[in-house]
Amino acid sequence: MPLRFITRFIFLLFFAAAQASSPGIAAAASGGADARTILVWGDSLSAGYGLDKGQDWPTLLQTRLQDKGFRHVVVNGSVSGETSSGGRTRLPAALAEHAPSILILELGANDGLRGLQPKLLADNLKAMIDAANKSGAQVLLVGMQMPPNYGPAYTRRFSAVFSDLAESEDLPLVPFLMEGFADRPELFLADGIHPTADAQALILDTVWAKLQPMLVQADARAQRR
Repeated sequence: MPLRFITRFIFLLFFAAAQASSPGIAAAASGGADARTILVWGDSLSAGYGLDKGQDWPTLLQTRLQDKGFRHVVVNGSVSGETSSGGRTRLPAALAEHAPSILILELGANDGLRGLQPKLLADNLKAMIDAANKSGAQVLLVGMQMPPNYGPAYTRRFSAVFSDLAESEDLPLVPFLMEGFADRPELFLADGIHPTADAQALILDTVWAKLQPMLVQADARAQRR
C-alpha cells in the first residue's frame, strides 16, 4: 500500500477517534424466527463513517445473505474511533443481548495509531475471541496494517498480532479490509481515507471470501443434527 495513503489513513482514523459517536448497535432486517445473528464489531471502517444510512458494507452483507439463502440477521455494533480496549469492554453485553453465531472482529487500527504495544492489542483481541467462543460464537478476524513511518519493528509486530492469533486460535483471517483498492483514490471520500459507497461492495467481497465457508459449514452441521 502506498506510504502516502496509509499515513493519511492513520491520521484520519485518529481524527475519527476524536469525534467518536456514542456506542450504538444497528440491526438489519429480520431473517425470520429461526435466523442466526452475525455481529460486526469494528471501528469507523465498518460503522459507515461518512456514508448515508444503508450504504455500509454490513448492510450490504445482509442483502447478500438473503440473496444467497442464508437465514442470518446482521447486527452492526461498530463505533467510529473504537479501540480494542473499548470493544473488549462493550462486547460481553452485546454477546448476551444478541447471542451471535458469528462475530466479525474488526478492531485494532486505532490502537496502532496511538502506538500502543502490540501485546496489549493481542490481549484485548484474545479476550474478545475467548468471550465469543464461550458464548458459542465463531470468530472471523479482520487484520490491519500500520504505515512504514511507525518503524519496521513496530509494523511487523503489529501485523503479526492478527496472523499469530488466527493461527493459534485456528480462526479464519481477513488480512486487510481494503485489500485490492487501497491505492485507488476515487474509491475514497474527500478525506482521502474512508471508503466511498462504491467501495463498500469491494469490502464485502473481501469479507465474504472468508465468511461464506463459515456459513456453509455451519449450515452443514445444523443439517446433521
